[in-house]
Amino acid sequence: MDRTLVNYVRALRAAGADASIAESIDAARAVALLGYADRRQLKDGLGVVLAKTPAEKLIHERVFDQFFGAVDASAEARSEGKRGASDLQDAQPAGAASGQPGQPGQDAGGGPHADRPASPTAASGGDALQQLIAMAAEARGGASGERMPSLGPALNRAAEAANVDDIQFHTQVGPLTRRLLEELGIAPLDARVRQLLLEPQSSGSPDPQAELATLQAARESLRRAARALVEQRFELYGRPATEAFMQDVVAQRTLGRLAPHDMERMRVVVARMAKRMAVKHSRRRRVQLRGQLDFRRMIRGSAGHDSVPHRLRFKYRRKDKPKFVAICDVSGSVAAHVRFLLLFLYALHGSVADLRSFAFANQLGDVSPLLENLPFDEAFDRILHEHAGSTDYGQAFTDLQDQFWDVIDRRTTVIILGDGRSNHAEPRVDILAEIASRAKRVMWLCPEPKSRWGSGDSVMPKYAPFCTLATHVASAADLERAIDEALAAYG
Repeated sequence: MDRTLVNYVRALRAAGADASIAESIDAARAVALLGYADRRQLKDGLGVVLAKTPAEKLIHERVFDQFFGAVDASAEARSEGKRGASDLQDAQPAGAASGQPGQPGQDAGGGPHADRPASPTAASGGDALQQLIAMAAEARGGASGERMPSLGPALNRAAEAANVDDIQFHTQVGPLTRRLLEELGIAPLDARVRQLLLEPQSSGSPDPQAELATLQAARESLRRAARALVEQRFELYGRPATEAFMQDVVAQRTLGRLAPHDMERMRVVVARMAKRMAVKHSRRRRVQLRGQLDFRRMIRGSAGHDSVPHRLRFKYRRKDKPKFVAICDVSGSVAAHVRFLLLFLYALHGSVADLRSFAFANQLGDVSPLLENLPFDEAFDRILHEHAGSTDYGQAFTDLQDQFWDVIDRRTTVIILGDGRSNHAEPRVDILAEIASRAKRVMWLCPEPKSRWGSGDSVMPKYAPFCTLATHVASAADLERAIDEALAAYG
């Protein structure tokens, strides 16, 4: 597989498309048939084999234009340049050798990192300076001439040598631009500019100021072209890397410290977590108890073979399908965390088939229809409006027992999201004990650290003994680990 296609698949994956290895192989076969010459045909062909969903097709449309856009612009500049020459192309620096530059390379790959001709570093003296001026003329839309090096291939070759594709943050654009120019061979041009600035009389030029202006304009054109390429690579590889880094930061950030502007990024994080857990736990089947023969099945199976056991049968443990009942405290004592807790429940409704969600401050209510059928912001406002009030865990447990007791059975994992502060009301520990004896597991995920359990109106020390797991969840990552553990219990 050629490097151009490898880097394009990498850009697709960074943008969020799930391009598998098998699909990449199909893409290589498509490129072998289509080639890189016809961009429209190539775009359609890669879209068929690499983009499976409407969302991925939109990603492919955007990334393809970004990935091949710089090369298209370079080709357009070359075609326009055949109609006329710019001032930079006509300018010849004093003292430059009259040797002929190298032959132009053919852009066979048509994209970043295809095989490229040698950069000006392969030349020396005046030849290198002439090549740089020719490439600067091309950058400004002028003619590069049939025997002049093409700017696009030279820039891509220098970008590969400078490891521009490893960019992760926008602050690296400046240093990488400088490194790219060094790999491009900007040194002879810089040396000539310094000579004209420091020793104009001994430079050997009949008009030092005019030559200096020409070379400075050439250098600026090359710098702009190099920076544009680095910016392009940042959009392809760096911006997704930066976003992934920021999402990891948000996932590890304490829930109480989440700012309003973090919530949009948190939606992506939570959706990714829910999808990851759904994929991990959705394909579970019966588990073979290794080495334990099922003699009853072996004897029954041998009835048609003169009672001779002809096939080994092993014992299996049948797995329960995950069934969750989530009870979320939305009172003022968890105001700093409630938006995130409900956001997590909102994402889980798209990943866990059997999930019932309840919210309470003092009276318990079923909020599953809201989380399943409404946009999150609207569902969040409705839940807070309908279940506002002072905290009363005892009343919430009583409502669960009176109205929704049948939702809990031996397959059910009950997840309680709250701080366990009951506002000095009767905690009804007896009902939680009945829930624990009735359900498969009871998990209490508390946003307060254990050092504060039992302080003030907290009754967590009374509730904790009846929970399979009672733990402090400080971040989204903690919550993901707890839910993942609950799902693993069904394995």
